[in-house]
Amino acid sequence: MNNSTNVVSRYAWLIVGMLWIVAFLNYLDRILITSMRDPIVADFALTDAQFGLLTAVFLWSYGIFSPFGGFIADKYSRKKVIVFSVFVWSLVTLWTGYASSFNEMLLTRFLMGISEACYIPAALALITDYHKGRTRSLATGLHMSGLYAGLALGGLGGYIATIWGWRFGFHAFGAFGIVYSIILLYVLKDKKEPVAETDELMPVTEKITPLGALKVLFSERSFYILLFYFAVLGMVNWLVNGWLPTFLKDHFKLDLGAAGFSATGYIQIGSFIGVVAGGILADRWTRKNEKGRLYMLIIGFTLGAPFLFLMASTNVFAIAIVAMLVFGLARGFNDSNLMPILRQVADGRFIATGYGLLNFLSTIVGGSMVYVGGALKDANIDLSIIYQIAAIIMLIATWSLFAVKIKKTS
Repeated sequence: MNNSTNVVSRYAWLIVGMLWIVAFLNYLDRILITSMRDPIVADFALTDAQFGLLTAVFLWSYGIFSPFGGFIADKYSRKKVIVFSVFVWSLVTLWTGYASSFNEMLLTRFLMGISEACYIPAALALITDYHKGRTRSLATGLHMSGLYAGLALGGLGGYIATIWGWRFGFHAFGAFGIVYSIILLYVLKDKKEPVAETDELMPVTEKITPLGALKVLFSERSFYILLFYFAVLGMVNWLVNGWLPTFLKDHFKLDLGAAGFSATGYIQIGSFIGVVAGGILADRWTRKNEKGRLYMLIIGFTLGAPFLFLMASTNVFAIAIVAMLVFGLARGFNDSNLMPILRQVADGRFIATGYGLLNFLSTIVGGSMVYVGGALKDANIDLSIIYQIAAIIMLIATWSLFAVKIKKTS
């Protein structure tokens, strides 16, 4: 019996390791474009609003299709959804490197959004299927650290574009992802045991439909609060992801490579620390207090939001670096605990669907703000003002989490 338990435990961590690489590719492929702004803008003669639209279109399609990807993962197979997602977005990434017009770039970004939409809800649901209360936040956090690695190395896109041209990165990483999706097909396994965390709001024998899943999820008031919080978080994260390289380049007079690397590198260092520390501390805290994970998340952005404001306000680059590190720490606390918190709020049969809905609202708002950020910049409104306002709204959204009702210890 003990040997069986050990085997399951080892495979549970293997799942995290295999999906860490997918998470890395997930954000690397989508974020490369932001650190390659100058050569892409020059190649297609784009305005700032048009360049922002490339990210906005990705986020809109990503957001709209996230609930559908989550529902399919809940109803059928998390494994198949993950493998399909990785294969298609990698193929589209490869195609992006061959795009010859702005309209074709828009199409590839739209298709990448659809294909990537299926991954995160299915992956986090699969990980939390295998990892229960004792390791859930840490396992989730370690997986999410793959996103940070993708963001960090995505910042090297400026250097890649300078040395090999902007198309090279899309060719190389797209081809790698196609090969890796085939490996996942043989390694990943769905967990067949029924999920115990269910409120039985829908009879087990009733056919699961999208409308039925929505009815159950929206019966919880706390789910609305998580939607509001995640929408604001998406707005802030994508203003940072989409425009921070440009802000640092203009505000601190950095070159393209240094701006791209700084915009991702320092935040990701803080995030790596936060995602591991936040996961370990939250798992331990939750053993004593069922709201431990929720409190870790609140602590994170109660610190992180003011430091985002500071980053936008200072003219001293060293202070901006410290501010980015603290903001990254807060994001790490969030990412290691949000899915486990959703497990404590929503019906366990619809976890991937629920996370897909969070992604939907977050990315629709985030994509809109990336576009708005470009339009405001075209109108000569400084990005520092936009970041200051975003930081204040983030703090308000964080404190709204005190109203979340935790129903069960996870």
